[in-house]
Amino acid sequence: MQGKGMDWWGVYEPFHIVLNNYGIADIVLTRHAKDRYANRIAQEEGGNGEVTAWIWQALKQNRLRPYSNSEYSAYLIDNDTVIVADFRQLEGVTTLAGEPLYVMIIVSFLGKISVTPQLRDLKKYYSWLRHSRRIKLSKKRRRRK
Repeated sequence: MQGKGMDWWGVYEPFHIVLNNYGIADIVLTRHAKDRYANRIAQEEGGNGEVTAWIWQALKQNRLRPYSNSEYSAYLIDNDTVIVADFRQLEGVTTLAGEPLYVMIIVSFLGKISVTPQLRDLKKYYSWLRHSRRIKLSKKRRRRK
């Protein structure tokens, strides 16, 4: 996805798409994100296609937008699919204007809001997850004693 030549001689501009003041030049999926996509998203859509190409297309068509809560780095695709992303700066690669370019690392797919309505409020969703894990751990401790 990096590298897009221009018509002028000696001019080279890396291809990137801007999202939240980040010039995104590449997308990387973690293993956890691939597993979550297969379990939560691909089952409903009926296939496990090229995930990064789908996200890149959503970026190009402005279908990917930040989630309302600023404390989480969550993004919505098509106002339904919630993803968690992280950004890392590319070393030694800048635009012609001198601005740095970034790699968008997809950390996880949280799911679809249409399937899991709890995702509408991420703060409550994360507190619910922490509470349910705590309860499971306490039940396991009771069994061991």
